[in-house]
Amino acid sequence: MIFEASGTGVVAGISRRAAERLRAGYLWVYRSDVERLQPAELAGGALVGVADGRGVPLGTALYSDASEIALRMVSRRVGVGRAEYLGEVRERLQTAIRLREQVAAEAFSGTGAGDAPGETNAAVYKTNACRLVFSEADELPGIVADRYGDLVVVQLLTQGTAQEDVRAALAEVLAEQAWVRTVVERPDARVRELERLEPAPEEPLFVREGCEAALKTFFTINGVRFHFDAAAGQKTGAFLDQRLNYAAAAKWARGRALDVCTYQGGFALHLARACGRVTGVDASRAALEVADRNLALNPGLTARVDWIEADAFDLMRDYTEAGERFDSIVLDPPAFAKTKRAAEGALRGYKELNLRAIKMLLPGGTLVTCSCSHHVGMEEFTGVVRAAAEDAGRRVQILEMRGAAPDHPAILTLPETSYLKCLICRVA
Repeated sequence: MIFEASGTGVVAGISRRAAERLRAGYLWVYRSDVERLQPAELAGGALVGVADGRGVPLGTALYSDASEIALRMVSRRVGVGRAEYLGEVRERLQTAIRLREQVAAEAFSGTGAGDAPGETNAAVYKTNACRLVFSEADELPGIVADRYGDLVVVQLLTQGTAQEDVRAALAEVLAEQAWVRTVVERPDARVRELERLEPAPEEPLFVREGCEAALKTFFTINGVRFHFDAAAGQKTGAFLDQRLNYAAAAKWARGRALDVCTYQGGFALHLARACGRVTGVDASRAALEVADRNLALNPGLTARVDWIEADAFDLMRDYTEAGERFDSIVLDPPAFAKTKRAAEGALRGYKELNLRAIKMLLPGGTLVTCSCSHHVGMEEFTGVVRAAAEDAGRRVQILEMRGAAPDHPAILTLPETSYLKCLICRVA
């Protein structure tokens, strides 16, 4: 279904608190701050004008009748209609791609534009994967797109973007990129349920003429090769936001290394370049099976690499009690705090993992510790690591404070985009 413009009189009136936040640059309005809708029975996915309690216009937003985020701003202008919005989607996607060509230039500097697409070209690149679109950070709320070689995986995350006209606009612009072979949509199951979205199309959004649709491929990050299957894995398949943190961890790591919550081996395989022995731990057998296949893709790695299927907390407790010691430990757990109410419990979880890791590290050892919970800020996360160091009686030096790779840009006025924290520490 296609929804018409806010210029037809569709208006959302919001609270004073929400209006002040929008004026300060925030981009979301929560359902609790929507005081009136005109008409009252507004269909989800519509473009609506947003106004404060006095009727002063604040811009145009995509409306959701299901999400707690009821309004996502798409323009500071009122009266933006569907056709104009789609034009802006095309322009903003082009801008987002140009930005990635600057901030992730290595992902575009391998095969030339005239070369034929295909996975055999992956060897030309040291990196050929990156995030192309990061939702609000690229002025494209509800749209995420990742590049894996010549395959682009799109996620449409709101009622206003999971629409055929948006799919067509994205496919049109992506088809103009010579390196794109296939574009597929892969929905996020949790978001689809929360937003009450219809199933995504099973057919690819675009396949280059003369090519077969390829949902399985290979991609390269920092010279390390990985399998990719658009029909499997978490999110869109790989944690591209950690791309530069993988390389930084390998720079500092040495000796015997432990990678906790390894998923498909991102940190572990990078550590294997610098360490003699690496153990990757994850609770998912399926993820570890992919990690082992990824290991086989990189025969040049000389380290001994082992995989253990286990719960991170149970394993760390057992290792601590057994007196296991490591030269390097990476902690990269999934988001412990998916809601604000879960933040307190998340801090306890981070504290326990970091405390055990610090205790297990040999003097002079390297700790790489991460959090992807946007409800836990860098200051809070650093405080947790500090408290763990105090309880362990160890001196911990921070060597690097890192975040997501620059193809995942953060918006200063939307703190939720600054979600990834990565500390690289030396434990004395």
